Amino acid sequence: MKIGMNLLLWTDHVSAAQDAILDTIKELGYDAVEIPIFNTSDLKDYARLGKRLQSLGLSATAVTVMGPDINPISPDAKIRAAAVAYLDRVLECGQQFGCEILCGPLHSTIGVFSGTGPTETEFQHGVETLQEAAQKAEARGIKLAIEYLNRFENYFLTTAAQTSRFIKAVNHPSCKMMYDSFHAHIEEKDQAKAIASCAADTIHVHISENDRGTPGTGQVHWDSFFGGLKQSGYDGYMTIEAFGTALPALAAATRVWRDLFPDASGLCREGLGFIKKSIR
Repeated sequence: MKIGMNLLLWTDHVSAAQDAILDTIKELGYDAVEIPIFNTSDLKDYARLGKRLQSLGLSATAVTVMGPDINPISPDAKIRAAAVAYLDRVLECGQQFGCEILCGPLHSTIGVFSGTGPTETEFQHGVETLQEAAQKAEARGIKLAIEYLNRFENYFLTTAAQTSRFIKAVNHPSCKMMYDSFHAHIEEKDQAKAIASCAADTIHVHISENDRGTPGTGQVHWDSFFGGLKQSGYDGYMTIEAFGTALPALAAATRVWRDLFPDASGLCREGLGFIKKSIR
């Protein structure tokens, strides 16, 4: 089991400016960090980051999202091809810092809705696109972890069962799924049952409170969540994903309109303590 911290709490592009944050995360006792990869124009920052993480003994996962012009379920074959090319570039960035898993809603574009539920044609487009992306991931030694989102953020994959079906259709060892307590809190009837339904396909987990603040301070049914993970035998990353107001654009994208916790370092410290207590 490795406990990680998502750096989107501070930045959407990690550079030397976050060195002190990495030091703090290591000092607190974290095993890993999750790196946002949205800027893919230059590999130098990611290569530097790799050396920094190695010196600290921190392992790494990464997260990205898909825009309208790189939508894996688009009816336009050129857009789907662009999605594969984008993911391959993100994976190349991840290689520079030893990324093990690239997670996120890699299946479709956040915030774009068709007005109806997902179609079988969209499902097939998504499967074919992620099969190609999985081949790229395998070549680069990184696994993809597909994240389902709640119905207010997307319409394509919104439950563990849907996502597990999608992963089985992709049918590639480098394309699995992740489970996020925040989205599950909205969409699932029972955390433990949802975890059990996708246990065979889950390689990554996000620890996220219902208000995106400090884990353990809200309404997520954590006993069911951690009990479900234990019952499933999960032994991978548990990464805290929380959002604040430090980055106006990200705060707007994640709908964070108020302060959800006193300070970021306190959230990291309390969140880590909560996870360790819960898994004990």
